[in-house]
Amino acid sequence: MASVVILLLLLTVPSSLSLQDPTKGKWKLLKKSIGVSAMHMALLPNDRIITFDRTDFGPSNITFPAEKCPPILDCYAHSVEFYPSKRGVRPLTILSDTWCSSGSLLPDGVLIQSGGNNDGERVIRTISPCEDCDWVETQNGLVSPRWYASNQLLPDGKVIIVGGRRQFTYEFIPKSSNSGKDFKEYQLPFLEETLRSDQFQNNLYPFTHLNPDGNLFIFANDRAILLDYVHNKVVRKYPVIPGGVSRNYPSTGSSVLLPLNLSGSTKTSPPVAEVFVCGGTVPDAIDQAIGNVFVPATKSCGRLRLNDDDPQWEMTEMPIRRIMGDMLLLPTGEVLIINGAASGAAGWDMAREPVLHPVLYEPFSRKFNTMNPTTIPRMYHSSAHLLSDGRVIVGGSNPNANYNFSAMFPTELSVEAFSPPYLLGPKLRPNITGIKPGVNLVYEQKIAVNFRWRGNGKELESGKVYVTMVAPSFTTHSFSMNQRVLILEMAEIRRRFTENYVVVCSVPATAEVAPPGYYQLSVVYDGIPSRTNWVHIGG
Repeated sequence: MASVVILLLLLTVPSSLSLQDPTKGKWKLLKKSIGVSAMHMALLPNDRIITFDRTDFGPSNITFPAEKCPPILDCYAHSVEFYPSKRGVRPLTILSDTWCSSGSLLPDGVLIQSGGNNDGERVIRTISPCEDCDWVETQNGLVSPRWYASNQLLPDGKVIIVGGRRQFTYEFIPKSSNSGKDFKEYQLPFLEETLRSDQFQNNLYPFTHLNPDGNLFIFANDRAILLDYVHNKVVRKYPVIPGGVSRNYPSTGSSVLLPLNLSGSTKTSPPVAEVFVCGGTVPDAIDQAIGNVFVPATKSCGRLRLNDDDPQWEMTEMPIRRIMGDMLLLPTGEVLIINGAASGAAGWDMAREPVLHPVLYEPFSRKFNTMNPTTIPRMYHSSAHLLSDGRVIVGGSNPNANYNFSAMFPTELSVEAFSPPYLLGPKLRPNITGIKPGVNLVYEQKIAVNFRWRGNGKELESGKVYVTMVAPSFTTHSFSMNQRVLILEMAEIRRRFTENYVVVCSVPATAEVAPPGYYQLSVVYDGIPSRTNWVHIGG
């Protein structure tokens, strides 16, 4: 009788949650509803998540206190601050339309957010990392409308904004004024050359990555350039990625700059830079989806070494077909590919077959591993971000024109956390106990990172220790803008006393390698990262 009861209990547990292999990660629901659908997401240096959708979605599921209702809008909030450790939600005030906008974290920790649609297309918004801060909006802060544009933090602390719908230009923020000498934009014909059509562009939200030489890598549709944005000059054109697949919205794939290993690099000899692009679909997938034909997405990925004499794409395949996947860099240097669908295209109700399994990619071995699945489809307008504790927060999904909870893929207000295998044992995590001379770093400085590792009688193997710095991103539409992982050069590792060690390493040499701002620093031992500590580099 007892065995029958146990069998019945097992049958009532969702298959994705029962008998899960701990080496394949773990899912946990953080909050059933944060009130808005997490279309855009960023992490501030106070470990708060800022997320928002769009102001014209209709009533959200969270309101302001009566005394704080915006005078020109209703009382529904479309942006919130979420504190993962306490699961608290605070509504934030956005007045202009943020639909399909972009953003970056400035060197001082302020989130700067740009563009959108309709009345928000030329607006600049900022929010600071403090207990009661709210959005501040600057009307007409952009030269041109920026809808579906991409941002990248630069070595001088400014942010470049590239493209947008019908915008074949780039510009810089923040600006000194709405009419000063820096209130200008620069032509970028490459964006018009990669346009499929005015209606279905296949080059929106271009992938932008700062090369260690200071130039900007820009990928759009199926090809890329290296741009000297200071002199408005294309210094390199890269080969078309093989396969006949488009990679940008609405044939949405994703991209990361793989970890930069700083060992042996100098000011005059920067580290090897390699871009990794995965997913997407055939150029006309959106046309077919409109006709209710959902074309299978691609499994293909390409790696490209940006500064080789003759750079060529090295192609490989993911275990699962995927469009609209988010690619996130973890503190170990691994790449997590999460969210999305296996057929169709990005857009309102344009995709089918939600991909519930994340995939973990190890850049050094070039191996993929399929992780345990979630139970919640994360389709169009999903997002994800690395947290300081090493988990990945996942939210959003709204392939509907408003809040719709009865559609095939309903509006999703929940947030989950995915714990990668490194959090699930049996190996023990190192724990950072101090950073000397402090957390305010200077380029080329030597720092001593003290950490504790309980080996349970085992000796620490110095060859298994490394230190990483992760730049926080702004994530929307399957692209995490600004993220990068730096593997620091190490000088020595020594034991201080029982279970306590110090690793001496070098701060990156230049702002081209590590743009000024906040980073999440971690000690990794035998593939297991410590909880990250926030550090700051540069002015």
